[in-house]
Amino acid sequence: MSNLRILYVASEINPFLKTTEVADFVRRLPQAMQERGMEIRILVPRFGLINERKNRLHEVVRLSGINISVGDEEKPLIIKVASIPNAKLQVYFIDNEDYFHRKSVFFDKEDNFYEDNDERAIFFCKGVLETVKKLGWSPDIIHCNDWMTSLIPLYVKTTYKNDPIFKESKTVFTIYDNNFSHKFGADLLEKVKMIDIDDSMLGPLKTADYEGFVKMGVEYADAVNIANQETTESFKKLMNDLADKRIDTIEKDENFEDSYFNLYNELVG
Repeated sequence: MSNLRILYVASEINPFLKTTEVADFVRRLPQAMQERGMEIRILVPRFGLINERKNRLHEVVRLSGINISVGDEEKPLIIKVASIPNAKLQVYFIDNEDYFHRKSVFFDKEDNFYEDNDERAIFFCKGVLETVKKLGWSPDIIHCNDWMTSLIPLYVKTTYKNDPIFKESKTVFTIYDNNFSHKFGADLLEKVKMIDIDDSMLGPLKTADYEGFVKMGVEYADAVNIANQETTESFKKLMNDLADKRIDTIEKDENFEDSYFNLYNELVG
């Protein structure tokens, strides 16, 4: 069964933005799956480093205009779109003036981690799911990449589990060693909560740090893998902590695309 619908969610994608290997992974894999007959959608944040004019981004008015709640606040969601040059792929960008118009990604010019990166991640994850609902496009697979996307498997299995768009969706979570040392505030769990989510479901996130976000993705995704790369000692320790979970490593070799193709088809059954 090759005509699956696959949603790729990540913090970045080439050629619009590249700060880590996530950008190359999310550029290569969707095209490979499209060439195998799969229907693809890609969603990323519209970080301020992305030049809208140069990359020909334009707003999709019919998808914009939803308000996304983060904690006690509601923020307007703007959706933009652009095409990847020399590929038949479109990328949708999640935008919001408060969260994504800074000329940097997760750190300011003094290399300080933004205090509201948790809110930016929450807004992004909720915004992705609401955008897909508005598209009226039901993904068979939602492939989440890196810590910023790690709440999507939770939301799909709770708040959105009875939504016709996501009822049959399976989630894949790919972990990257993009660690940060910041610890978020005590209100993190309250900000993450949605309908059908209580404290007991958010246990892995109580540490309010990078590891907590990764553990949330691992806890709720239907399949988990590690992007094959050189890893730090802290990342190895995290993987040891998760030794009781089924986590695969898909090597970036000549069978790389086939491995994911097979994984997707196995998940859908």
